Amino acid sequence: MKAPLPPVRLVPPQWVRTTTASGAFSDMTNPAQPAPTPPAPTPEPTAADTRPPALPATGPAGSASSEPAAEPLFRLLPPPPPEQFAPERSEDGRLTLGNEELELDGELFGWRELEGVDVRPVRWLLAVLLGAFALSVFLLGYLQFWLRSVPAALGMGVGVALLAWGLRGTNRWRLHRPGREARHFAFSGPARSWQHLAQEANRRIRQRHQEAAATAAYYLQLADYQATPSSAETE
Repeated sequence: MKAPLPPVRLVPPQWVRTTTASGAFSDMTNPAQPAPTPPAPTPEPTAADTRPPALPATGPAGSASSEPAAEPLFRLLPPPPPEQFAPERSEDGRLTLGNEELELDGELFGWRELEGVDVRPVRWLLAVLLGAFALSVFLLGYLQFWLRSVPAALGMGVGVALLAWGLRGTNRWRLHRPGREARHFAFSGPARSWQHLAQEANRRIRQRHQEAAATAAYYLQLADYQATPSSAETE
Protein backbone atom coordinates (compact mmCIF):
# COMPACT_ATOMS: atom_id res chain seq x y z
CA MET A 1 0.00 0.00 0.00
CA LYS A 2 1.39 3.42 -1.07
CA ALA A 3 1.85 6.23 1.43
CA PRO A 4 -0.53 9.20 1.09
CA LEU A 5 0.85 12.34 -0.65
CA PRO A 6 1.23 15.53 1.38
CA PRO A 7 -1.19 18.35 0.62
CA VAL A 8 -0.06 20.80 -2.13
CA ARG A 9 -0.64 24.59 -1.87
CA LEU A 10 -1.20 26.44 -5.15
CA VAL A 11 0.27 30.01 -5.30
CA PRO A 12 -1.10 32.29 -8.06
CA PRO A 13 1.57 33.93 -10.31
CA GLN A 14 2.40 37.60 -9.79
CA TRP A 15 3.99 40.01 -12.33
CA VAL A 16 6.53 42.46 -11.07
CA ARG A 17 7.16 45.90 -12.81
CA THR A 18 10.53 46.16 -14.39
CA THR A 19 12.61 49.15 -15.50
CA THR A 20 11.75 48.81 -19.22
CA ALA A 21 10.21 51.89 -20.87
CA SER A 22 7.55 49.90 -22.71
CA GLY A 23 5.82 48.82 -19.51
CA ALA A 24 5.20 45.29 -20.75
CA PHE A 25 5.99 43.79 -17.33
CA SER A 26 3.61 45.55 -14.97
CA ASP A 27 1.48 44.56 -12.08
CA MET A 28 -1.43 42.61 -13.53
CA THR A 29 -3.16 42.07 -10.21
CA ASN A 30 -5.38 45.12 -10.85
CA PRO A 31 -6.20 45.07 -14.56
CA ALA A 32 -8.99 47.66 -14.20
CA GLN A 33 -6.56 50.42 -13.17
CA PRO A 34 -5.71 52.56 -16.25
CA ALA A 35 -2.15 53.04 -17.30
CA PRO A 36 -0.62 56.33 -16.16
CA THR A 37 -0.42 59.03 -18.86
CA PRO A 38 2.88 60.80 -19.49
CA PRO A 39 3.03 64.47 -18.40
CA ALA A 40 2.35 67.10 -21.11
CA PRO A 41 5.45 68.97 -22.34
CA THR A 42 5.83 72.46 -20.96
CA PRO A 43 5.53 75.07 -23.81
CA GLU A 44 8.51 77.33 -24.27
CA PRO A 45 7.88 81.03 -23.48
CA THR A 46 7.39 83.24 -26.56
CA ALA A 47 8.17 86.92 -27.12
CA ALA A 48 4.55 87.82 -26.41
CA ASP A 49 4.66 86.03 -23.03
CA THR A 50 7.81 87.85 -21.98
CA ARG A 51 6.27 91.31 -22.45
CA PRO A 52 5.43 93.20 -19.27
CA PRO A 53 1.74 93.27 -18.42
CA ALA A 54 -0.14 96.25 -19.76
CA LEU A 55 -1.06 98.81 -17.17
CA PRO A 56 -4.73 99.68 -16.92
CA ALA A 57 -5.74 103.01 -18.34
CA THR A 58 -6.27 105.58 -15.64
CA GLY A 59 -8.49 108.59 -15.72
CA PRO A 60 -7.69 112.10 -14.55
CA ALA A 61 -7.91 111.03 -10.87
CA GLY A 62 -5.67 107.98 -11.36
CA SER A 63 -8.51 105.41 -11.23
CA ALA A 64 -8.47 102.44 -13.59
CA SER A 65 -10.65 102.74 -16.70
CA SER A 66 -11.94 99.85 -18.77
CA GLU A 67 -12.59 102.00 -21.87
CA PRO A 68 -10.06 101.61 -24.71
CA ALA A 69 -7.81 104.53 -25.56
CA ALA A 70 -9.16 106.80 -28.30
CA GLU A 71 -7.36 106.70 -31.63
CA PRO A 72 -5.44 109.87 -32.57
CA LEU A 73 -7.27 112.16 -34.94
CA PHE A 74 -5.96 113.03 -38.40
CA ARG A 75 -3.71 116.07 -38.22
CA LEU A 76 -2.60 118.24 -41.13
CA LEU A 77 0.98 119.41 -40.96
CA PRO A 78 1.51 123.00 -42.10
CA PRO A 79 3.98 123.58 -44.93
CA PRO A 80 7.58 124.39 -44.00
CA PRO A 81 8.61 128.05 -43.87
CA PRO A 82 9.84 129.58 -47.14
CA GLU A 83 13.51 129.34 -47.94
CA GLN A 84 15.55 132.49 -47.52
CA PHE A 85 17.85 133.42 -50.42
CA ALA A 86 20.98 135.52 -50.16
CA PRO A 87 21.14 138.45 -52.59
CA GLU A 88 23.46 138.12 -55.59
CA ARG A 89 24.57 140.86 -58.00
CA SER A 90 26.15 140.88 -61.41
CA GLU A 91 29.57 142.38 -62.05
CA ASP A 92 28.18 145.54 -63.62
CA GLY A 93 25.40 145.90 -61.02
CA ARG A 94 22.56 145.89 -63.55
CA LEU A 95 21.08 142.61 -62.30
CA THR A 96 20.22 141.67 -58.71
CA LEU A 97 18.79 138.41 -57.42
CA GLY A 98 16.88 139.16 -54.23
CA ASN A 99 14.92 137.04 -51.81
CA GLU A 100 11.50 137.72 -53.33
CA GLU A 101 12.17 139.53 -56.60
CA LEU A 102 14.47 139.92 -59.59
CA GLU A 103 15.75 143.39 -60.43
CA LEU A 104 16.81 144.13 -64.01
CA ASP A 105 17.84 147.68 -64.97
CA GLY A 106 15.70 149.10 -62.18
CA GLU A 107 12.61 146.95 -62.95
CA LEU A 108 11.33 144.50 -60.35
CA PHE A 109 9.87 141.09 -61.21
CA GLY A 110 8.52 138.78 -58.50
CA TRP A 111 9.65 135.16 -58.58
CA ARG A 112 6.05 133.96 -58.73
CA GLU A 113 5.38 136.21 -61.74
CA LEU A 114 7.97 134.41 -63.85
CA GLU A 115 7.94 131.00 -65.49
CA GLY A 116 11.64 130.86 -66.23
CA VAL A 117 14.74 132.71 -67.39
CA ASP A 118 17.12 131.86 -70.20
CA VAL A 119 20.32 133.55 -71.32
CA ARG A 120 21.95 133.12 -74.69
CA PRO A 121 25.17 134.63 -76.02
CA VAL A 122 24.61 136.26 -79.44
CA ARG A 123 26.91 137.86 -82.00
CA TRP A 124 26.32 141.14 -83.80
CA LEU A 125 26.24 139.91 -87.36
CA LEU A 126 26.07 143.41 -88.86
CA ALA A 127 29.16 144.57 -86.97
CA VAL A 128 31.03 141.42 -88.01
CA LEU A 129 30.18 141.99 -91.69
CA LEU A 130 31.06 145.70 -91.63
CA GLY A 131 34.34 145.07 -89.83
CA ALA A 132 35.40 142.33 -92.23
CA PHE A 133 34.44 144.44 -95.26
CA ALA A 134 36.29 147.55 -94.02
CA LEU A 135 39.40 145.57 -93.15
CA SER A 136 39.53 143.85 -96.53
CA VAL A 137 38.90 147.08 -98.53
CA PHE A 138 41.53 149.18 -96.79
CA LEU A 139 44.04 146.36 -96.89
CA LEU A 140 43.47 145.84 -100.60
CA GLY A 141 43.75 149.61 -101.27
CA TYR A 142 47.03 149.78 -99.41
CA LEU A 143 48.45 146.79 -101.27
CA GLN A 144 47.39 148.26 -104.63
CA PHE A 145 48.88 151.66 -103.75
CA TRP A 146 45.49 153.35 -103.88
CA LEU A 147 45.85 154.65 -100.34
CA ARG A 148 48.68 156.00 -98.31
CA SER A 149 49.88 154.36 -95.15
CA VAL A 150 48.07 156.61 -92.66
CA PRO A 151 44.56 156.35 -94.19
CA ALA A 152 44.99 152.64 -94.77
CA ALA A 153 46.08 152.09 -91.16
CA LEU A 154 43.13 154.09 -89.83
CA GLY A 155 40.68 152.17 -92.01
CA MET A 156 42.07 148.79 -91.04
CA GLY A 157 41.98 149.80 -87.37
CA VAL A 158 38.27 150.69 -87.64
CA GLY A 159 37.59 147.38 -89.40
CA VAL A 160 39.37 145.36 -86.71
CA ALA A 161 37.46 147.20 -83.96
CA LEU A 162 34.11 146.53 -85.63
CA LEU A 163 35.00 142.88 -86.14
CA ALA A 164 36.09 142.40 -82.51
CA TRP A 165 32.95 144.14 -81.16
CA GLY A 166 30.68 142.02 -83.34
CA LEU A 167 32.38 138.76 -82.35
CA ARG A 168 32.17 139.62 -78.67
CA GLY A 169 28.44 140.21 -79.02
CA THR A 170 26.20 140.33 -75.99
CA ASN A 171 24.26 138.13 -73.59
CA ARG A 172 20.53 138.21 -74.26
CA TRP A 173 18.32 137.61 -71.26
CA ARG A 174 14.73 136.56 -71.84
CA LEU A 175 12.13 136.54 -69.06
CA HIS A 176 9.15 134.24 -69.61
CA ARG A 177 5.91 135.39 -67.98
CA PRO A 178 2.62 133.42 -68.00
CA GLY A 179 0.10 134.90 -70.39
CA ARG A 180 2.37 137.79 -71.43
CA GLU A 181 5.12 138.44 -73.91
CA ALA A 182 8.70 137.68 -72.98
CA ARG A 183 10.98 140.54 -72.00
CA HIS A 184 14.43 140.83 -73.56
CA PHE A 185 17.52 142.40 -72.01
CA ALA A 186 21.07 142.64 -73.36
CA PHE A 187 24.14 142.50 -71.08
CA SER A 188 27.78 142.60 -72.01
CA GLY A 189 30.54 140.59 -70.40
CA PRO A 190 31.60 136.95 -70.19
CA ALA A 191 28.77 134.51 -70.76
CA ARG A 192 29.75 132.14 -67.96
CA SER A 193 28.85 134.53 -65.13
CA TRP A 194 25.49 135.38 -66.72
CA GLN A 195 24.67 131.71 -67.19
CA HIS A 196 25.38 131.07 -63.50
CA LEU A 197 23.03 133.88 -62.51
CA ALA A 198 20.35 132.51 -64.85
CA GLN A 199 20.59 129.04 -63.26
CA GLU A 200 20.26 130.53 -59.79
CA ALA A 201 17.26 132.62 -60.89
CA ASN A 202 15.52 129.51 -62.30
CA ARG A 203 16.14 127.63 -59.04
CA ARG A 204 14.57 130.43 -57.00
CA ILE A 205 11.58 130.59 -59.35
CA ARG A 206 10.93 126.84 -58.99
CA GLN A 207 11.33 126.99 -55.21
CA ARG A 208 8.83 129.83 -54.84
CA HIS A 209 6.31 128.06 -57.08
CA GLN A 210 6.65 124.83 -55.07
CA GLU A 211 6.16 126.69 -51.81
CA ALA A 212 3.05 128.41 -53.13
CA ALA A 213 1.63 125.07 -54.34
CA ALA A 214 2.30 123.40 -50.96
CA THR A 215 0.61 126.26 -49.08
CA ALA A 216 -2.44 126.18 -51.36
CA ALA A 217 -2.76 122.38 -50.98
CA TYR A 218 -2.54 122.66 -47.19
CA TYR A 219 -5.35 125.22 -46.91
CA LEU A 220 -7.49 123.31 -49.41
CA GLN A 221 -7.19 120.07 -47.42
CA LEU A 222 -7.84 121.97 -44.20
CA ALA A 223 -11.04 123.45 -45.63
CA ASP A 224 -12.23 120.03 -46.83
CA TYR A 225 -11.49 118.47 -43.43
CA GLN A 226 -13.39 121.18 -41.58
CA ALA A 227 -16.33 120.94 -43.97
CA THR A 228 -16.66 117.15 -43.57
CA PRO A 229 -18.93 116.30 -40.56
CA SER A 230 -17.40 114.06 -37.90
CA SER A 231 -18.67 110.57 -37.11
CA ALA A 232 -20.09 111.72 -33.76
CA GLU A 233 -22.21 114.39 -35.41
CA THR A 234 -23.53 112.02 -38.07
CA GLU A 235 -24.61 109.47 -35.44
